[in-house]
Amino acid sequence: MRRLYVATTPSADSAAVEAIRDSLAGAFDVPLGALEVPEVDYAFDAVRQQFASTTVLESLSRACPPDAAKLLAVTARDLFIPVLTFVFGQAQLNGRVAVVSLARLRQEFYGLPPDPAIFLHRAAKEALHETGHLFGLVHCHDPACAMSLSTGVRQIDRKQAAFCKPCAGRIRRPAEHST
Repeated sequence: MRRLYVATTPSADSAAVEAIRDSLAGAFDVPLGALEVPEVDYAFDAVRQQFASTTVLESLSRACPPDAAKLLAVTARDLFIPVLTFVFGQAQLNGRVAVVSLARLRQEFYGLPPDPAIFLHRAAKEALHETGHLFGLVHCHDPACAMSLSTGVRQIDRKQAAFCKPCAGRIRRPAEHST
């Protein structure tokens, strides 16, 4: 049986990982697996003081267990791609690996008091979003859909922790016997 793995790095918040696992279990008809992966420090860019998400994806591709249909890694490190200031996460469209950063999902990042409930909701939504890309979904025009584009936390906060009906109907189930 092919699995959707949630891979945790040492910096990943355990409550956020649990919220992510719960949201994925409810949205995808694939058994979940757990995996620990090394921290993404190998992707550190000294000039930007952030971590290159494309480098992380390359490394995760090599870390996939044989029974992995998909793998979502969770880190607290702040991620970027060269053309953007930051990313909340990155995924291979209809591919095998994705990563979500918890760094900018916390209220404290913006100088606000901690709010664990908001943080956990944001983590669940972003995990759904990136995993949706793994299952073939593109950005949705419905701002309430988990697949809508988020360039800031306000957009994440407007989303629901669910796919709209059209997006839910487009999820591509991974082949059972793919290698």
